[in-house]
Amino acid sequence: MEYLSSLNIKECDDVYPPSDDSILLIKSLDVKNGEKILEIGCGSGVVSIHCAKSGCFVTAVDINHSAVECTIENAKLNGVSINVKDSDLFENVSGRFDTIVFNLPYLPVDDNGELAKAWSGGEDGLGPLPKLLKQCQDYLFDNGRVVVVVSSLMDQSKLKTLLSNYRVTEKGCTSLFFEKLSVLEIIP
Repeated sequence: MEYLSSLNIKECDDVYPPSDDSILLIKSLDVKNGEKILEIGCGSGVVSIHCAKSGCFVTAVDINHSAVECTIENAKLNGVSINVKDSDLFENVSGRFDTIVFNLPYLPVDDNGELAKAWSGGEDGLGPLPKLLKQCQDYLFDNGRVVVVVSSLMDQSKLKTLLSNYRVTEKGCTSLFFEKLSVLEIIP
């Protein structure tokens, strides 16, 4: 994970560590100086820190309080300012953003536990994606976008149906030994 060598990221207990999907998301995410970014499911904060170092104004939220604390600590270690708070999707979010980023839980499993929320996308693997897309327009500026990581393990028929009303562009992909990950840019 060559990219991470330029960042000072501390791994924290009970927090999803930066992995291949995190790096793919960072490499595929084109952000501009001054852009307002909301990262949902910030985990260790690596994606939010990348955006802040690119000159973006970043708000980062996570359902896991340990992840919120980890992101705050990692932001300090990297000398960036990020507004970090506890939130289940948009529950504690206000304002509008140019980009909403979410490395969402996409594995088609029903695991329990705090850390499992980072990967357990339920039976179809879609996890909170339908709810995110239903609510995102209330938090996006005109011409805003949602950027998410999806997996070939998700129910592809349900995913295609869910995305049929949006303009979707694949921004990057990688094949792992058991799945293909793609970063999608979704325009509501």
